Amino acid sequence: MKITLAHGSGGLQTSELINNVFANRFSNPILNQMEDSAVVEGAARIAVTTDSFVVNPLIFKGGDIGRLAICGTVNDLLMRGSIPRYITCGFILEEGLDSKLLETVVSSMADTAEEAGVVIVAGDTKVINGEGGMYINTAGVGFADEKVNCASANCKTGDVIIVSGNMGDHHAAILSNRMQIENNIQSDCAPLVEMVKNMLEENIDIHAMRDITRGGLATVLNELADASGCMMEISEELIPVAKDVKSFSKILGLDPLYMGNEGKLTAIVNAEHADRALEIIKGSRYGQNAAIIGRVTEGKGVIVNTHLGGRRGVGVLMGEGLPRIC
Repeated sequence: MKITLAHGSGGLQTSELINNVFANRFSNPILNQMEDSAVVEGAARIAVTTDSFVVNPLIFKGGDIGRLAICGTVNDLLMRGSIPRYITCGFILEEGLDSKLLETVVSSMADTAEEAGVVIVAGDTKVINGEGGMYINTAGVGFADEKVNCASANCKTGDVIIVSGNMGDHHAAILSNRMQIENNIQSDCAPLVEMVKNMLEENIDIHAMRDITRGGLATVLNELADASGCMMEISEELIPVAKDVKSFSKILGLDPLYMGNEGKLTAIVNAEHADRALEIIKGSRYGQNAAIIGRVTEGKGVIVNTHLGGRRGVGVLMGEGLPRIC
């Protein structure tokens, strides 16, 4: 079956699409009420985020737009030290989309939501003219403990900079697909719930966290430096990059510092807690390649100590980079 404009009309075909594809896979007591909005249990402090996903291609090595939508939303909530609980999703489908592809994406979304421990509580579907594409918009809600205060402005001189794994995997996987280059590089698309929860439960003094997506590590560190009025100083030789990605980036003249990820974070933590934080991340799912890469120092901007013994400043990503990466 191909998606037609009739599937967005609000009539019979819309009901069939909702019941046969979405409700069938996202089924839970809240969503099954099929009301105009979901009423859920709350908390004193909540984190709220929204995101849109337009990645091309829709399916890639290591993931698809559905898994990406859940991971991106969940990880945004986690970066403020909140525990993700609820997600809404809006689908914009182009006429001509194969319903089998849609079912694959929806199933992937449901599986990833279960892995991340979140419930999809509401959704919407629209169909537009087009060439068989698909876009997803999400909103997410998480609960934050009163004692947790993760924010970019909290970075302090002496803090340690940790990254949770290899840089550039998602960027390299998407670009390889588009260029039809055969390799073993897979996206790192993943929900980082376990490693963040483990750090929070161990009372690690986390001053800030950011997920390293578009713009790469260099852009994220510059944003942290600007928000906190500090300098981020890192060592080039300590930044983890997979061998295949390193080779791929050299061939194409790419810098892994500016390559996007979809399953990596950087945590700025109190120096006294750094070793324990690294141990916890390494012992958590998706964190086996984590590394301490530098420190927060006095000054401004981001400095990289090169493997040749030099120092260079790095700024934010300029230009469009790789469009439609997420």
